[in-house]
Amino acid sequence: MADLITFVLIGLYFVVLIGIGSWASKKIHNTEDYILAGRSLGFWVFTILIICSVCSGMTLLGVSGFGYSSGWPGIWEQIFVPLAASFCIIVFGVKLHAVGKERGYMTVQDYLADRFESPRALRGLSAVSGIIVSLVYLVGQYTAISIVLVWLFGIPHWEALLISGVIITAYTVVGGLYAVSWTTLIQGGILILGVFLMAPFVIVSAGGLSHINTVLAGVDPNFVEPWFPSPAYAPYAFATPEFLVSFGILLMVGLACAPHVINNVLAAKEARYFKWAPLVAFGIYGVVMFLVKFTGFAVRSLVEEGTIVLPATVNAQDFAFISGVEYAMPNVALWALFAVIVLAAVMSTTDRLMLTVGTMFAWDIYKNILRPSAPDKEVLLVSKVAVVVAAGSTLWLAINPPPMLAWLIWMGIGVMLATFAVPLLAGLYWRGATKEGAIASMGLGLVAATVFGYWHQFVAPLPVHFSLYALVISALTMVVVSLVTASNSRDALDNTQTGWFIQSP
Repeated sequence: MADLITFVLIGLYFVVLIGIGSWASKKIHNTEDYILAGRSLGFWVFTILIICSVCSGMTLLGVSGFGYSSGWPGIWEQIFVPLAASFCIIVFGVKLHAVGKERGYMTVQDYLADRFESPRALRGLSAVSGIIVSLVYLVGQYTAISIVLVWLFGIPHWEALLISGVIITAYTVVGGLYAVSWTTLIQGGILILGVFLMAPFVIVSAGGLSHINTVLAGVDPNFVEPWFPSPAYAPYAFATPEFLVSFGILLMVGLACAPHVINNVLAAKEARYFKWAPLVAFGIYGVVMFLVKFTGFAVRSLVEEGTIVLPATVNAQDFAFISGVEYAMPNVALWALFAVIVLAAVMSTTDRLMLTVGTMFAWDIYKNILRPSAPDKEVLLVSKVAVVVAAGSTLWLAINPPPMLAWLIWMGIGVMLATFAVPLLAGLYWRGATKEGAIASMGLGLVAATVFGYWHQFVAPLPVHFSLYALVISALTMVVVSLVTASNSRDALDNTQTGWFIQSP
């Protein structure tokens, strides 16, 4: 579908991103500038960064694809995901920002090492775990970007991956979080405005929600119910009541504690941002998510009526939003604008994930474990090299994407939930949580998530999301091991403001 206008607009968009990276590189004088943008993010840059770190390639492609394949039972996602941004800011952010600013934390691993008095073991385990889950999540992001570029230019999948990888890696490597945060502000604005402008046209073109619901009910009466009956009677009918409980925990808590999301709270300039940011983030992102899901419904209606046909691919439902806009807005200039909107959505999380991988390897593993004497310039260099390696490895893995983009992204979130949620929540709020408990909880959570995830995907479907089983194992392990091991020192607990409060009294 690409024409001269599309090429020019996409090219201009990429030039702007590279330009921001070049500008940001001049602001980087030390590791703190690269990792945390000098702790200088203002309210809107911080809030949009949180939203876009949560939203990912799932927002336009995965959410609309989920709506296309599952109907109204999947609507709960539109509440759970925006709640993740609010949960992160309130439950984790308020306390971590205060302690992090006072004690100079660069990453959430700094907090875990300090709180549990484990500068090597727990730091190393959490960094390795964070890198693993971030790489899994990154594969999903690159798959989403490739879908857009293949659609736009009709190029092979591997060429689309290479183009996207080079562009994102370039501005992330040179500009660090300064580049990521400011490109994300632009990308977030494009995404929000684009969805507000384009989604209603697709919904109206399908006859409005009332007509859409009639068509969906004709396909399967349960498509217009709040959930599917249990047990699941078809592969698409997995959103049963018990699954939705696990789904809510997965999205709300798992996304909130993801390293690429939670690290953003350390970069906010002022603590007062945490008062209104949760509400603003939830409101903006909630509206965007509902509009995208309704677009998925609309496209399913159009397909069922024979009006449009999705591409004949294994992940056809992930093309729902693209196909809907192509039908409802048959204007080449608008297609070019839409292409930028989709790219903005998927790139806004990809760059943050890549920077997170580089940070965890360079700061937490290289600087704090392997080579404590490494000077600042060396740590910066290692971080940039790690970003490039992360990009290359995930691009290679993304060459053969799974049938459903949403599944891959949920897999990454599930491992994050099972690995990080319990050590973080227990560390922040339970003074009885011990170093041994945290290490065992995180380690077994990672192993259990891998086992249950594999079982669900390749052996037999589970009635709830696999991460719930791993989360329960992680929580029980934390409690049992902490009760039989020595507690951390009073100084460590006091210095990290551990206790049953969000804001220090």
